[in-house]
Amino acid sequence: MNSDRGYSTRTFQNEAQLPRVPLPDLASSGERLIEWCSPLLTSDELARTRAAVDELLAPDGDGHVLQAALERFEADPDTPSWLDVFWPYRYLGRRDRIALNANFFFLFRDARDGEAQVPGVDSQLARAAHLIADAVALKQRLDDEQVPPVLLRGAPQTMEQYKYLFSTTRIPGLELDSVRAPYSKEWPGPSTARHIVVLIDGRMVRLDVQDPDGRPYPVAEIAEGLRAIRDAATPAGPDESVGHLTTMARAEWAERRQVLRDLDPANAAGLETIESALFCLCLDAFEPADDQQACDRLLHGDSANRWFDKAVSLIVFGNGRAGINVEHCELDGTTILSFVDNLLDPPADQAGVASYAEGTPKSEPVEFVLDDDLRQTIAAARDSFARFGADTATTVVHFDDFSATHAKQLGMSPDAFVQMAYQLAHLRAKGKIGATYESIATRQYRHGRTEAMRVVTPEVLAFVAAMTDRGTCAATRREAFRAAATAHVTRAKDCQQGRAPEQHLWELQLIQRRRGEELGVTEVPSLYSSPGWLIMRDDYLSTSSAPSVNIEYFGFGSTSSQCIGVAYVLLPDHFNLYLSTPGAVAGQMATFIEELRTAITELSELLASGE
Repeated sequence: MNSDRGYSTRTFQNEAQLPRVPLPDLASSGERLIEWCSPLLTSDELARTRAAVDELLAPDGDGHVLQAALERFEADPDTPSWLDVFWPYRYLGRRDRIALNANFFFLFRDARDGEAQVPGVDSQLARAAHLIADAVALKQRLDDEQVPPVLLRGAPQTMEQYKYLFSTTRIPGLELDSVRAPYSKEWPGPSTARHIVVLIDGRMVRLDVQDPDGRPYPVAEIAEGLRAIRDAATPAGPDESVGHLTTMARAEWAERRQVLRDLDPANAAGLETIESALFCLCLDAFEPADDQQACDRLLHGDSANRWFDKAVSLIVFGNGRAGINVEHCELDGTTILSFVDNLLDPPADQAGVASYAEGTPKSEPVEFVLDDDLRQTIAAARDSFARFGADTATTVVHFDDFSATHAKQLGMSPDAFVQMAYQLAHLRAKGKIGATYESIATRQYRHGRTEAMRVVTPEVLAFVAAMTDRGTCAATRREAFRAAATAHVTRAKDCQQGRAPEQHLWELQLIQRRRGEELGVTEVPSLYSSPGWLIMRDDYLSTSSAPSVNIEYFGFGSTSSQCIGVAYVLLPDHFNLYLSTPGAVAGQMATFIEELRTAITELSELLASGE
């Protein structure tokens, strides 16, 4: 325990002392739902939603039964958070493909001098070897709980997700997926695995990165091990790469995984090697010509060379550019940002290794026995995912004339500034204001993850109305802009403090689905078919930020047929975005980008003119 500050400097020792995520009361969530959805509804839709909320809140309504069940769960001393069941159902319950739909990526900054250099090997192998070595060093520090807790305004944040950085794999299920991970009842304590899985040319190879005594291999020896793998690699046939199967819808993949396991003992051994591996390293021969190509490959690259169920997959291209693809069920962007910062800017004390393993690390092919039926399934999965990726429109946008510093100099929260710019650009591009999601971190709580913020407020409507009315003077527009930004900051703070309705009401819906018969709530409450509930959650913009000097771009797929996914890196000196949307919306996304550039300039000038 750090006696001066009152918290432990050991990685996982503060969790029990963190405050618990506040459980909202039913009336507050009902009131907030009405407040949050009303800007998106007609008067008739609002009246129908209000009636549904009143029904849920009625003294004899089903809402109180569901709320009581949640309160009993939350009151259990063994329950760290009332959201501990919500999160698995939210992520593991989805039945569509997770590749592109759920996984997210970061494109790393380019290597600095020395970070991608190893005598005798090229930039791809050198960069990969450095990333592996730094990841293993971080893993050893985590095992010893020597990674200090992340602090926010001097207070420790939850470190629970760090337990899922290594040897964690999502396992497909027919109705609900599961997670295989260390620090669990089935696998107590840190992972004892000493290997990673290298994917190259559609094939997989086990590579030891620590010797049996746990000593890590030095960078130069890892690079030699990777060179031996690459030199021996022969491209897999179009129907041989089992990684394609991880792009399938979850129930289909679960069924085919069982078929694969049962076909031959070698297949069960191969899955064991992949699932227990510390992480995957994907060596892609592809050399992206620009940021756009690099980002697209990180999001939905050649699925022969991916295992999308693996929590962490480091990807290194032929020219040494690198990034990461992340399976989302146990890991959020804030944790991965810290992970990446540790890889690209490792702390000074991480460099001191007591002793290294000797010799070149051992490698061994991971081979699968396939029959004609599985080969056909692999080929079909490959073709289906390729079509899905091709039908996804993406683009990168870079602003070097706008930044977080610029917004602050204009007297405004940088995040509020860009979120208002998104709203104005969306209205001008699509002719309407639509539901907008923003992820808000809540890591100050025990097992804290994120809260769902809905951006559209009455102040947003007043702001865009003022900006689109030619008769409105600059002073009125400026006042409306600042009022909308202030409302945005206020709502974000509410979300950070757990004062938000969506996840609470969503969990009540999931309780009815799981335990309705037991609780006597056999009918789904009408709230969940009301216009407010459905329209508020039908995203037109899905937004999330990832501020780190160690990444260039951050990205994810869109969340609905009309949605534009907006992943942004807003830093003191620049502003980068990666946008994605279904192919049918590509034209509207292009217009949105044009309008966003105009809006950023226009709003900057508007604030500057009032100084």
